[in-house]
Amino acid sequence: MRIKEQNINKILIGLLAISAVVRALLAAWMEFGNDEVYYWTYALYPDWSHFDHPPMVGWVIQLFSLNLLLDSEFFIRLASVVFMTANTYIVFHIGKEIKDAWTGLYAALLFTASIYAFVITGIFIMPDTPLMLFWLLAAWMAIKYLKVKVPEPVEGPTDSKTVLRYFDKLSTQQPKFLLLFGLFAGLAMLSKYSGVFLWVGMGLYILLFNRKQLKNPYLYLALLISAICCIPILYWNIQNDLISFRFHGERVSLFGKPNLSTFGTEIAGEFFYNNPVNFILAIIAIIAASKKRLQLDRQAQRLILCIALPLIFVFLFFSFTRPTLPHWNAPAYVLLILLSAAYLRDKHAHADMVPKSIIAALSVLVITLIIGVAEIKTGFIPLDKHTEAEQVGRDDFTLDMYGWRQLGKKFADFREEKIAEGLMKAEDGIVANQWFPLANLDYYVARPLGMRVMGLGWPEFLHKYLWINDKRDGFHLGEDYWFLTGSRYLKNPKETYQWFFKEIELVGVIPIERGGKTVENYFVYTCKGLCDNPPRLSDFKAVSDETDTTPRQ
Repeated sequence: MRIKEQNINKILIGLLAISAVVRALLAAWMEFGNDEVYYWTYALYPDWSHFDHPPMVGWVIQLFSLNLLLDSEFFIRLASVVFMTANTYIVFHIGKEIKDAWTGLYAALLFTASIYAFVITGIFIMPDTPLMLFWLLAAWMAIKYLKVKVPEPVEGPTDSKTVLRYFDKLSTQQPKFLLLFGLFAGLAMLSKYSGVFLWVGMGLYILLFNRKQLKNPYLYLALLISAICCIPILYWNIQNDLISFRFHGERVSLFGKPNLSTFGTEIAGEFFYNNPVNFILAIIAIIAASKKRLQLDRQAQRLILCIALPLIFVFLFFSFTRPTLPHWNAPAYVLLILLSAAYLRDKHAHADMVPKSIIAALSVLVITLIIGVAEIKTGFIPLDKHTEAEQVGRDDFTLDMYGWRQLGKKFADFREEKIAEGLMKAEDGIVANQWFPLANLDYYVARPLGMRVMGLGWPEFLHKYLWINDKRDGFHLGEDYWFLTGSRYLKNPKETYQWFFKEIELVGVIPIERGGKTVENYFVYTCKGLCDNPPRLSDFKAVSDETDTTPRQ
């Protein structure tokens, strides 16, 4: 399809509109994944920070759902739909900033094709949702600032007049871009800890290519702004014995036994999450940049590589010794999309059409969405072969996002029958020993029925539910609870809670059906007569070692 340059803005608007509509429909239609529904608790019980992540994702959920007044999947995910649209617009303008409008359009199309960008940050509600917005804004401001020449230090004695003359010169060089970088980098860190790599990249760029910036007082003011943004995280962690930092320190330990399996899984995940076409283009663009074959703003090129490459290499290094998740370094690949777009623009400098590689990337996204959504909703690809009632569904990962609404409705009827029989009382809550499925049961099962959900277990498994327990008035001796466990992650409460309850009994099984077939079973237990006083949040001073099940007093 031939495209006239004057029509680029129209194509961009069409891209934004189509993308937003598709993502909004999927956001309303799809059930929450395990992580998403857990972040709903950040908005339900807001705080200065949280066990797993900084507070920003909870705040944006509160904002777009009107403090959970509108608490459907669509409104809880609405920030993702809106931010992804804004992010695509920002990517276009960064591409335009570093080269031209065609580069901006190519970048916007490749960004849309990214499965990480379109799905994880554009449909799902995750810490990456606000992270990506502030990450891109910070990168944009840094690039705009570095295109401005910083004046040489004023010669003469360093008295007040000299300093004022230097600041007067700086005022003509638009230091606002550097200060905005500091603000957006701080907000990125307030979204997810990996936002710190914006400053890592900026520092690396300055040390390698632009040491004159070290004499710029606005650089330190920008750093101070970022530090101020992070005060809520530091304050909360000090109040909670640095528990979040300890938790993440365990996840990314520098030492451990080499594991090629986890490294291979990380590479494969990056290849898929960022779109295979984008991944290959990123490698080609990096090679072209190393050989100085990219015709674009050199400062922007260097800055992008200084931010992106350390983030990629750090998590690849961690994956040598322990499991990692491929979306942890995906923001780096988003920046590399800009280099890929510039590479394609150089290659198709005299063309007035979208390159085939971009069409291929978009095709991969569309095919992935169709297959993924169809599989979740219908299970047309048989992923699980278990037939035993206690194991059915064990190998079907798509059930993370299917069956929760069905479980909520079926349990409501089951509970009503058991209450009528006198087996349980209306005020009895639900208990479990891990954040998943605690949050799922909380949102889909307990919330519609006005039930209380409590976490009874160890900190590394309960996460925020340690704090939620206290918000919900804790445990009391003699209480009765329901315990629901699915066949995918079957747990026997008679083993887990044998010291806590006087009586634990299996009272029923709720089948989850898809396409007329049972794909998972939920075993419903009653746990009666809480007879031991469970530990409270105040009993835990740090994250327990996984092999140590003794609360730290």
